Amino acid sequence: MSPSYILGITLVMSAVTLLSRALPFLLFDRGGEPPRWVRYLGAVLPPAIMALLIVYCLRNVRFTAGSHGIPELACIALAALLHLKKGNVLLSIFGATVVYMVLVQVVFV
Repeated sequence: MSPSYILGITLVMSAVTLLSRALPFLLFDRGGEPPRWVRYLGAVLPPAIMALLIVYCLRNVRFTAGSHGIPELACIALAALLHLKKGNVLLSIFGATVVYMVLVQVVFV
């Protein structure tokens, strides 16, 4: 790839990133409440995305072979429990990831 091609790609991606960050402030910064549909999406999308990520993570788990999906199901339960008890998303994700890696690398070898 030529340097001009790389520069062009970098400039386009920079512009798209800047626009995606600034557009919500340009559209909805009128001093009032955001539109009802934006509040609805803000309430509905995070749980929907988490559910989609769970399904995506479990897509290749074979419950009839190997560890029978025990590490995956245990860590999903742990992440849910941590989130319900502490209410911290980063703690839930990090804690479940660490436990999953220990289970996969040490326990279910």
